[in-house]
Amino acid sequence: MSKKQVYAKIISQTSLADGIFDMTLKAEEIAKEAKPGQFLSVYVNDKSKILPRPISICGINPEEGTLRIVYRVAGEGTAQLSTYQAGEEVKILGPLGNGFTMKDKKAILIGGGIGIPPMLELFKQLDCEKTAVLGYRDSQMFLKDEFDAVGKVVVSTEDGSVGTKGNVIDAIKEQAVEGAVIYACGPTPMLKGVKAYAQEYGIEAQISLEERMACGIGACLACVCKSKDVDNHSHVHNKRVCKDGPVFDAREVEL
Repeated sequence: MSKKQVYAKIISQTSLADGIFDMTLKAEEIAKEAKPGQFLSVYVNDKSKILPRPISICGINPEEGTLRIVYRVAGEGTAQLSTYQAGEEVKILGPLGNGFTMKDKKAILIGGGIGIPPMLELFKQLDCEKTAVLGYRDSQMFLKDEFDAVGKVVVSTEDGSVGTKGNVIDAIKEQAVEGAVIYACGPTPMLKGVKAYAQEYGIEAQISLEERMACGIGACLACVCKSKDVDNHSHVHNKRVCKDGPVFDAREVEL
């Protein structure tokens, strides 16, 4: 699978919740290659900001040649990105990373916070019994209606305003997981819980790590994580999240 660097036209951009934005891009070559779990490096048009922003792919439409990203404003770069309008262009590089490996057995998808958007396209593409467990801070449940349109959805909120009060692990305990595969994306504390839960029940878990990145292509080693095995690139117990991931078998990495 080859990555492309292109100037993508912005088809639309809207706000989904406080600080959460939804952008659709025209990028035909990348849309034909992309798969759930991969990401884009997005460059803002401010030349003083050299490094791109890694943003997970939320939606893929190869027929229309479009990609969808849903991101949180986390700094000056994403703040600038949130001001762009339909018709403008941004430079993107992708698809990057390895994505999820889809299995034809029962699936439990777990998304927490801004780790929810990458799970939507996977939820759509999986052709099996499936449940999405989504963790939010409060009742601003961005994208939930789109998950509802695809399959069964279970929600947890930190403040208890909707669904199970607590986190996604509290919510998943209500589900039958025997024989299932877990696919998860979210903050590291959540993924630690998912890894421990999968180990306890002896089931497979694929986890997508959230990590700060610089180059996005595995050259700078800014996004390494600890791994069980020795990495062939650096010859130490490290994996590059951008290149070797961002999706790993939970047993491969130490969190």
